Amino acid sequence: MTQDVQFSAEANPFAAAEQVCATLGTLTDALFDEHTSRHPAAALSAPAPAEHPAAEALFGLPLAPNGPVHEALHRLGTVITAGTARPGTGARVADRVTTALHARYGGGAVRGAIADRGTTSAALFQLPVTGEFADAKLRPPFAPALAALAAGQQTRQPVELATGAGAEVRLVVPPGFHPLTSPGGPAGVSARTLPVLPDDGAAAEADGADRATVAAAAELTRHLAEVAEELFSATGPEPRRDFAVVSATLTDLLQDAGVRYAGVCALDVDERASEAALVVSLARHPLPITALATELATVRRHAEVWTVLLPAGPAAVLVEGRTVPVPGALAADGQRRWVVTSAVQAFVPLPDGGTVLCVQLSTARPEDWELYTEAFAELLKSIQFGWDGVPLTAAVTAPTAAAPAAAAPTTAPPTTPVAAEPAPEEPVHLRGTPVRIPPADFNPFAPVAAEEAAKEAANEAEPTRRKGTPVMIPPPDFDPFGISGQTPTLDAPSAQPAEAAAAPDPFGTTLPGEQKPDPFGTTVAAQGPAVPPPPSTPPLIPAQAAPVATPAAQQAKEAEPTRRKGTPVMIPPPDFDPFGISGQTPTAEEAGAGAEGGADAEPEHRPFG
Repeated sequence: MTQDVQFSAEANPFAAAEQVCATLGTLTDALFDEHTSRHPAAALSAPAPAEHPAAEALFGLPLAPNGPVHEALHRLGTVITAGTARPGTGARVADRVTTALHARYGGGAVRGAIADRGTTSAALFQLPVTGEFADAKLRPPFAPALAALAAGQQTRQPVELATGAGAEVRLVVPPGFHPLTSPGGPAGVSARTLPVLPDDGAAAEADGADRATVAAAAELTRHLAEVAEELFSATGPEPRRDFAVVSATLTDLLQDAGVRYAGVCALDVDERASEAALVVSLARHPLPITALATELATVRRHAEVWTVLLPAGPAAVLVEGRTVPVPGALAADGQRRWVVTSAVQAFVPLPDGGTVLCVQLSTARPEDWELYTEAFAELLKSIQFGWDGVPLTAAVTAPTAAAPAAAAPTTAPPTTPVAAEPAPEEPVHLRGTPVRIPPADFNPFAPVAAEEAAKEAANEAEPTRRKGTPVMIPPPDFDPFGISGQTPTLDAPSAQPAEAAAAPDPFGTTLPGEQKPDPFGTTVAAQGPAVPPPPSTPPLIPAQAAPVATPAAQQAKEAEPTRRKGTPVMIPPPDFDPFGISGQTPTAEEAGAGAEGGADAEPEHRPFG
């Protein structure tokens, strides 16, 4: 499969989220430098999440729908919740957030943009970008922390939710990541405290924005400004503005891709800079986990795919190398370049049977691969599901107008035919179920026109109007060797149509009228006795006796050689000696009589015919 097909949204329902992950990798590579504030590497693994009292009961935390979509808890990390019943209103807030951030930082040109260009958008920075699979030699190894997930372990049952809540997932992200998504999610997801519209409320109402959209935009503006302050606390306002504004332009892209969490990580590993990107998303995909893993292994031949067992249930984990472009508009030197990243991606089906949780992490630091995969494995172990017990069902296609005509019975009329004139029912002499064999030019997929359907319905009682050759399907008690309890009568009147009388009889049943060939030997002579079963041993031929008068019926039967089957043979008597050495020696008179007969006399017995 080509690169375009693999990363297209039509062939891959996770392509949009993978594009977001590649774009975040571009941001970290282009905007992070030596002045970026970084967490120590221990922030990804310490303290252990299992030591927190709420680690095993994430659904006991007061989160969405009456709280934020993700919230940072001390000594645990950031708890994220995402569900199928809260997609949001889909309101666009990217332009509103970027405008507010420009005003917050005093305006000015963002890196790669012109100050008086107008509205700032992602396309202005040549975003988003699409990653491509790298050579198989650049694929990272399947780390031990990921391989350990394949070991058998006990799984949790989904938490029971109220009817209408759908399926929900909660997990814990290590504290070393900075979220670029709003804690309250997009507009309409959670029950925010909706403030009164500000002084520019008239302008907000004029462009069609409601109070929920204005509140969501204001919350995201404050959140991105805080993240920029954390990452660039040791620098001036320009790097903070650039990062906050560029991140804000991706807001609508994240919402369209089904992303519930997007974050970046800036670490200090042994006095060396290291970055990573993390994306959590939901997508519709009805395949079971085994079929999904097979599909991934088939499509992405450059990747390594494992099926693992998490506490939340089975999952497929993929490891591959990707090449990500860095646009010249964002690069410090203005030159476009490519970066090779190592990516790990997990697909965990939700209990509703139609939604898949996709968690992926990528980094351009292969030397820190084991560090990030250990944190990724702990994240997967923290996944917990909740469900209201209502599965997602596929839409049922309504039947077309031609369906009733197409569903009309294709068999012949009932086995008891009705004569053209009123008459009492006659006994059925042909055993079996009448069916029709379609002709050679029959097309089962041809559409049935309305007028043809009406004509077919009107002529259901006329078997001669139907296409095909009528044949008889033998009943379950059909005996192809003629040994049955009842022998059909040949001279009974036939009530089948003329067309049925002319049809071939592949099963050897007796047809009315002229006697037809009988390949199975089931034909019985008229008024004759039943055919006895074949003997198990050859019969003994008695001595010649006086001929017995043959009944007329038997003589008539013998006079019809065409009614008899097989090739006649002669069975020798029991005392037959094929080598001429019989038990009795001829007498002298018999020998003399033979001598007087001369050499031309025919012997009495010729054993070889």
